[in-house]
Amino acid sequence: MTNELQAQSWELVKEQIKFDKDGLVPAIVQDAATKDVLMMAYMNGESLQRSMESGETWFWSRSRGELWHKGGTSGNTQKIVSARYDCDGDTLLFLVKPAGPACHTGETTCFYRGFASPAPASAESGTDAAPSGSRFAVLEELEQIIAEREKERPEGAYTTYLFDKGIDKILKKVGEETAETIIAAKNKDNAELRLEVSDLIYHLLVLLQERKLPLDDIMAELERRHERPRRD
Repeated sequence: MTNELQAQSWELVKEQIKFDKDGLVPAIVQDAATKDVLMMAYMNGESLQRSMESGETWFWSRSRGELWHKGGTSGNTQKIVSARYDCDGDTLLFLVKPAGPACHTGETTCFYRGFASPAPASAESGTDAAPSGSRFAVLEELEQIIAEREKERPEGAYTTYLFDKGIDKILKKVGEETAETIIAAKNKDNAELRLEVSDLIYHLLVLLQERKLPLDDIMAELERRHERPRRD
């Protein structure tokens, strides 16, 4: 984008944005490839202009009272692919190509923690309604996060601890989670079984990453078995 076009874009955009009484507007940052929401921060007029001129995200720190360039010190910059504002002009949306984790904790996204919430039960089955989208998308996302942990080794992360300890520790955890899964199943405790199976799958994915065996290879093997002629 030329300087002339940048200036034109800024002149057009700044008239549409509704900054709050403190001169700020919330900015949501989304991965352009995965569509994961990475973070939410605030921009003022200057940080928005710098973002548009540099092609990388700049924000305003409310706690420090200063501008900050995302990745300016860590190297985890965010290259802007597109910028949008909502129908009211009071929220910004940036699609970016991240050069590393968005969160200061080393997590890919700042929204890595979940919490339980009531879900409507299915009228036909009496079970919780299934989440929208691919049933197994979370496995792909988890595999990617585990791969990033092995590469970046963020301090304090449990996955980092497993990779630092090596294959023997990982295998020990797989064994422990397998045993706990068996116990939960024998006790006919589905709530506990759900938790233990989740732990087991996570540690299996860590094992696959340590051995450099992609989850796709496992899925392909299952597909091959499914396609074999049945003997019954």
